[in-house]
Amino acid sequence: MKYLLLLLSLITLNGYAQTYTKLLTAHRQQYKADFLSDAHSPLKEADLQNLQFFDADSSYRVNATMELLLSESTFQMPTFSGAKKEFIRFAKVAFTLQGKPQQLYIYRNVSLLKSPGLEDYLFLPFTDETNDKETYGGGRYIDLKTTAIKNGHIEIDFNKAYNPYCAYSDGYQCPMPPPENNLDLKIAAGEKLYLGQKKHN
Repeated sequence: MKYLLLLLSLITLNGYAQTYTKLLTAHRQQYKADFLSDAHSPLKEADLQNLQFFDADSSYRVNATMELLLSESTFQMPTFSGAKKEFIRFAKVAFTLQGKPQQLYIYRNVSLLKSPGLEDYLFLPFTDETNDKETYGGGRYIDLKTTAIKNGHIEIDFNKAYNPYCAYSDGYQCPMPPPENNLDLKIAAGEKLYLGQKKHN
């Protein structure tokens, strides 16, 4: 009986893994397609072959507890170009990854708050120990939405972590992940280093 239950459990887990891999593959195909539809994109169709990603790993998909930050002041987040963009801390999230408690801050772009249709956009930039080795040295981003918050929790999927445009080309004002959002571990998920030549304007 125990063997049968174990077998059924393994079959269920395998089916979940296959379904998740398909969903993530579709997400990444759309991610590539977005480069071609964006008039300000740094990449052309021929460049897309130089994008590379870690294999899907659902262990990097975490359910984080949110602490909303209600009395925060806006601040200027530096960008790689030297300019600054106005953000506000929205929440502190806590989760467990690789058996250890972690925390990050989620931000809101002040200019997007004033843009119809983009008010629910949340920004999660982070750095980790893969930077400058397997992933872009300047860190990576994850997009979230306020509509994804459920009962004080939000799912953070590091498999969807992506590079800022500055990883591919000069000439962009990409926010630098604040030091408070450094993870002292390897996030072997999401987008890897770009294999092509970085473009210089």
